[in-house]
Formats: sequence, structure tokens, C-alpha cells
Amino acid sequence: MSMLNGIATLVALLTFIGIVWWAYSRGRSKANRDASMLPFAQPDEAEQAAREEAEEKAGEAEKKKQGESHE
Repeated sequence: MSMLNGIATLVALLTFIGIVWWAYSRGRSKANRDASMLPFAQPDEAEQAAREEAEEKAGEAEKKKQGESHE
């Protein structure tokens, strides 16, 4: 049983080392840089809330205008 535990530990260690090697490889540097900037690429919450409110008002005005044209 201890031999099986040793093999499982070795497989887990090699998997971990492989993932770390892949994550820090040169080919991933651009993807890592892009991913690190994602939090800053999101629109500002206040700006987004104002935009949503303006779209909602425009939608209400459009519905009101369509209601008046049917009468």
C-alpha cells in the first residue's frame, strides 16, 4: 500500500510541476499579461449604472410614444 501512496504522490508532484511550468512558460506571457489587466478593463460601476438608467428611460419613452401613436 505504501508503494501505491508513493506513486500517487509522485504523479501529483509531476502534475503540479507541469502546470507551473506551463503557466510560467514564455508562450503564456502575453495571455498572463492580458489576464492581469482584466480587472481594470471593466467599465466603471457608476458609469455603467448611469448608462443603464438612460437606456431604461429611453425604453420607457419609446413605449409611451408607441402607445400614443396607436390611439
